[in-house]
Amino acid sequence: MTRWGITIPLTGVPLTAHRELIERLPDLGYTDAWSAETAGADAFSPLLLASQWAPQLRLGTAIVPVYTRGPGLLAMSAAALAEAAPERFVLGIGTSSPVIVSNWNAAEFAKPYQRTRDTLRFLRSALAGEKVSAEYETFSVSKFKLERVPEVAPRIMLAALRPGMLRLAAKEADGAITNWLAPTDVPKVRAEIGPDVELVARIFVCPTEDASAARALGRMLISSYLTVPVYAAFHDWLGRGEALRKMHELWAAGDRKGANAAIPDEVVDDLIVHGSPEACRERLQSYADNGLDTPVIALLPTGGNPAEQVEALAPR
Repeated sequence: MTRWGITIPLTGVPLTAHRELIERLPDLGYTDAWSAETAGADAFSPLLLASQWAPQLRLGTAIVPVYTRGPGLLAMSAAALAEAAPERFVLGIGTSSPVIVSNWNAAEFAKPYQRTRDTLRFLRSALAGEKVSAEYETFSVSKFKLERVPEVAPRIMLAALRPGMLRLAAKEADGAITNWLAPTDVPKVRAEIGPDVELVARIFVCPTEDASAARALGRMLISSYLTVPVYAAFHDWLGRGEALRKMHELWAAGDRKGANAAIPDEVVDDLIVHGSPEACRERLQSYADNGLDTPVIALLPTGGNPAEQVEALAPR
């Protein structure tokens, strides 16, 4: 079964003003609500509210950085949400980026693969109620034990872009979370994790028939994200290295405007879903048809009513 998710909170909508919409999501056909964590709301608070407003929804973090909370605090946060939403919470963890980790949170961004692996292994033990004393490659823990152990430990998924992390997700986690990919990229990602591992992806959706406006917004997002080294490497692996070469050159030279202009329309249209709500739904379905289990809509601002747009993008 293909799930259908939405990213919360919606841009520009206060947290407490989401209640009416979230209560309606299951009747609209949405199965999931996922949060993100950059510089807006933290990942857990919106899901805690949603757990009480729509008990039918599965809730997930996509993602919580493994560097910005200590291992024990991350386990406590996950355990609390797992208690509030029994068997409905998925903890998505990942490396995030050097900007978020180092520039904004004063933490060292080092050994991302190893830190993610070590955090996953710690969380497995801690959320099972074990007393954890362990020397991991990237940190050590002494005698940590949760005081409130969830009756059912949450599933843990890993943010993964390239083969190494994707294979770790398939081997040790309960699924992989990715983003910034086209429907035609899904089979390449799926091939690394196999047919039976859940694959979740956040998909940027701009429901407007003003293609020039959608592409302008898409270009700003693409140049901001895909110039980050891990995303640049991801798209090299996916085969977009040459298409994005000019953008990278101009960005490195400090020409932000030129870098945006250098992104081909085809790349924007590959990575940003835009058009009428009907066209957007068809495009989202094409991700599922290519092997994505859980498309998670990240609604981009168009000036329209976001609640009405969420309703219009619901599965038919």
